[in-house]
Amino acid sequence: MLTLYHAPYTRSSSIIQLLIELNALDRVDVRVVDVARQDGRGTADPANLHPEGKVPLLVHDGVMIRERGAIIQYLTELFPSELAPKPGDPTRGAYLGWLAYYGAVIEPVMITTLLGLDHPGLHANFRGKAEMSDALINALSDQPYLLGDRFTAVDLLVSSPFDWMPSFAPTDQVVQDWLARCTDRPAYRAMGSYDAGLMPAAKAG
Repeated sequence: MLTLYHAPYTRSSSIIQLLIELNALDRVDVRVVDVARQDGRGTADPANLHPEGKVPLLVHDGVMIRERGAIIQYLTELFPSELAPKPGDPTRGAYLGWLAYYGAVIEPVMITTLLGLDHPGLHANFRGKAEMSDALINALSDQPYLLGDRFTAVDLLVSSPFDWMPSFAPTDQVVQDWLARCTDRPAYRAMGSYDAGLMPAAKAG
C-alpha cells in the first residue's frame, strides 16, 4: 500500500504533480495533514507520521521514504516512464545529480539568501546564488529541459521552488523560458486544482 502524507500548497504539492504525470495518483492513498507554515499558520499534526511533522512523506507497505529527491526517485522507479531515465541511459547520471543538487545546493542557497545569511563557509559548502544560476543557465543554454529535449522529474523538482519564490529565479531568458514550459503542463494545472479542492479539508483538519 502506498500512502502520501500531503499538505496543500507546500513542498509536497510537487509530489502530487509527479503522481499525476505518472498516471498513478489513484494508486496512492493521500492523507491530508496540517503542517506548521512559515507565515505562522498551521501546526504539527499528530496524524502525520513524519518524525519532524513535515511533508511530503511516502509510506510504502510500512516503509517510510522522506525527502523529495528520494521520493521522486522511488516513485519514478516504481512507476517507470519517460519522466526518469533508466539505468544505462546516458542521461541517468545527470538525472541523479540534479536530484541531489536540489536538496544539497538549491534549497540551502535559497533559504540562506532569504534569511540574509552570508559567510564564507556557506559559499564553500553550498555555493551561492550566482553559482546556482550559472548551473541552470549552462544546463539550459542549448536544450529546452535539464536533461535534453524532454521534460523529466528533475525539471519538476528543480523548477518547483521558483513557484513560491519567483524573485529568486535567474532572470536569464533561457531559464525564464524553461520555467514557463515547466508550468505549462496539464499535470501542473491539475495539481493546482487538486490542492484548491483540498483546502476546506485542510482547514477542517
